[in-house]
Amino acid sequence: MPVVRATERLRFEAPVTFLVGENGSGKSTVLEALAIAAKAVTAGSAEAADDASLAGVRSLADALRLSWTTRTHRGFYLRAEDFFGYAMRVARMRADLEADLAAVDAEYADRSGSLAHNLARTPFLRELAAIEERYGEGLDAQSHGESFLRFFAARLVPRGTYFLDEPEAPLSPTRQLTLLSLLREMVDADCQLVVATHSPILLAMPGADIWSFDEAPIRRVRWEDLEHVRLTRAFLTNPEAFLRHL
Repeated sequence: MPVVRATERLRFEAPVTFLVGENGSGKSTVLEALAIAAKAVTAGSAEAADDASLAGVRSLADALRLSWTTRTHRGFYLRAEDFFGYAMRVARMRADLEADLAAVDAEYADRSGSLAHNLARTPFLRELAAIEERYGEGLDAQSHGESFLRFFAARLVPRGTYFLDEPEAPLSPTRQLTLLSLLREMVDADCQLVVATHSPILLAMPGADIWSFDEAPIRRVRWEDLEHVRLTRAFLTNPEAFLRHL
């Protein structure tokens, strides 16, 4: 990608750095490579290091050299498009535990309620309780947006590094404001975030750096100069003009 070849160094100096650009500009590719190079845990259906869809990105990750003022292994990498796979993975964990519990109950059917029965059930009950404590009623039992926000609230760890790819995708504008509030909490907890996004709402976060991938090399831009912002503002001001043109 020309934008990658033309960029020798990026300094992530703000607690939140947004990567913006048209689809295909390279922002998600760079984000994925950063996450792999940082060995970030993947909140998805597969780890980034093993995900077949990221095979090409791993060569870029191998070429990156990261330096840190403070190294941390906390945090995670998340593609919004893969969150459904993560939710299904949690659902399978829950279903497997419930099946194991049912098997124990069947095995001790003639001694139900006995000490041996209760002891046999305890490990599975503990695992189910841990899932309930972290995810509530279950990510798969909620709307996609609600489960997405619950995930963030549950996985907020102080001093973590987070790589997020288009986290606004499953969220309504109102829920994007909720996510913005959660990001603010993460900053207050001394976290660092690198976020690829198209959302003018998220991009308005105070104190964030915004890097544009629409021209080579990658360059820092202001929120009010973003095409996303100018186009959205112009459309909302006079939608009829846009619709007539279309």
